[in-house]
Amino acid sequence: MVKKKLIKYLPTPTVTKTIKQNNSEFYDLVNINDTTIGSLGTFHGNFGLLLRAYIYIRLLGRDGISNISEDAILNANYIKSQLENILDLPYARTCMHEVVFSAKTIKDKFGITALDIAKRLIDYGIHPPTMYFPLIVEEALMIEPTESETKETLDYFIDVVKEIVSDVKNNPDIIRSAPHSAANRRLDEAKAARNPDLKFTTTE
Repeated sequence: MVKKKLIKYLPTPTVTKTIKQNNSEFYDLVNINDTTIGSLGTFHGNFGLLLRAYIYIRLLGRDGISNISEDAILNANYIKSQLENILDLPYARTCMHEVVFSAKTIKDKFGITALDIAKRLIDYGIHPPTMYFPLIVEEALMIEPTESETKETLDYFIDVVKEIVSDVKNNPDIIRSAPHSAANRRLDEAKAARNPDLKFTTTE
């Protein structure tokens, strides 16, 4: 929200609202503004992300928000119940929307780290989870399935983790050298953290 005198300077496109004859509201994007400061770029902030979150909340409504919260908690606890005997479970209790496992025993016995497991997940088309957090859990893997995951997706993830842990014991080299299907393999993460390249360049 801005004061009326600043409207002519807003970045484009500008969202406009029109009231139709049946009193319904119609929204559109308008680019006509000679005094605008220019187009809205990503460097202006996370407006797009906030807008999507706002629309999602409005679509769900009060009851919907409660339902998806329960679904997220149910999904996390389902994963916990299926993997608590496969990975270390530092906190053996009902969790909320995320469950924290540990690969400490696997690391101690086989030299395979949580990072190795996360890299191997990429080969199965699974985005790696939050790693090494919380800091009080050694070799932490934080799983946050969210409310939108189906049981089929959860079961696939569970089966993949079980297969990876089996490979840790029977074929550890395939874990240490993962990922095998990604365009970028094992990057030098220490170098990337110490010498970040924050420039974006196109290939044209």
